[in-house]
Order: sequence, then structure tokens, then C-alpha cells
Amino acid sequence: LWPWLLASSGLSALVQLVTLPFFPDSPSYLLIQKGNEEACRKAIRKLWGEGDHQAEIDDIMKEKGAMASTKTLRVLEVIKERSLRWQLYFMMTVMTTLQLCGINAVESKFEEYLIPYVSLGIGLCECLSSILCSTLIDRFGRKVLLWGGYTLMCSVLALLTMTLSLQHRFFWMHYFSVILIFLFVVFYGSGP
Repeated sequence: LWPWLLASSGLSALVQLVTLPFFPDSPSYLLIQKGNEEACRKAIRKLWGEGDHQAEIDDIMKEKGAMASTKTLRVLEVIKERSLRWQLYFMMTVMTTLQLCGINAVESKFEEYLIPYVSLGIGLCECLSSILCSTLIDRFGRKVLLWGGYTLMCSVLALLTMTLSLQHRFFWMHYFSVILIFLFVVFYGSGP
């Protein structure tokens, strides 16, 4: 029953994976990041219907101008900046509480000696996925990361269901399950 319960969380990912290609890109992403005003207008028409949406485009252009005048900070500069300290504390708290999200419950399916290594690996994978997402989102945009993340998560959950079901037959199968859990965490953190 446990493998099916774990795999059921992939159902919502599958629904989103199937419907995601039919959603338009964000108009602000198309205009600010890509510089494609025509695609931005097309996305706005698709989202809000026909009409004059010049005011929205002007707002996006103002946002683009404000972003151009804003200095991009490096990690060490963010840590040293006093005005960002509370936001940094908040983000650290959120990232730390990801340990309580429930993915660690999968550990109970493994032998006692593997559990500390699985916990450590999941924590490292969450950190890796945070770094990966922050570097990839500007390059590819949210839609690509969501689409790819859900695709990979569905695949990993299907494989994980099989490996957890076959775990008692092959001694090496629990190692493969651990690797799949790590991949699921990375794909979850860097995509959806």
C-alpha cells in the first residue's frame, strides 16, 4: 500500500504536466527577459482577451526600467546587507523547515543503518536544488522548469513505486530507491 500512496502524489504532477504546455508564457517574462513585445502582446490577449492592454505593457516597461537601475548583489553582499537581513532570516527559516515537509517519511521504508545517510542526502539535495533553481530560472523561465520538473518527478515516482515493490526481492534495490528519492527531491526543488 505504501508504494501506491507515494505514487499517488504524482497524479497532480501528471495533471499539471499535461495541461502546462497549453498555458501561455508570462507577459512580463516575455517582455523583460526575452525582449519580445509582440509575444508579450499575444500572451496578454490570450490571458485577458482582446482589447487595449497598453497600460499593462507600460507597467511592465516601467518594471523593466526599475530592474535595470537595480544592482544585482552577490551572495556575500546579500549576507552583509543590513536591509536584507530579515528577508534572509525568513528565507533561511523556510528552507530549514523543508525538512519537515514529509519527504523524510519515506526513510521509514529503509533499513536502520541507511536512515541517517538518507536524511543527510535529502538535505543536501534540497540545498542543491535551491542553488540549481536560482541559476536556471533566469535562463529558461518558470514554464520550462515546471514542465521539466513535473515530467521528471512523474518518471521518478513511477520508478520509485517499482523499486519499493521489488525491494524485498533484490538486496541492491533499496540503494536504487534512495537514489530515486534524492532525484525526486532535486527535481521537486528545482522545478515546481
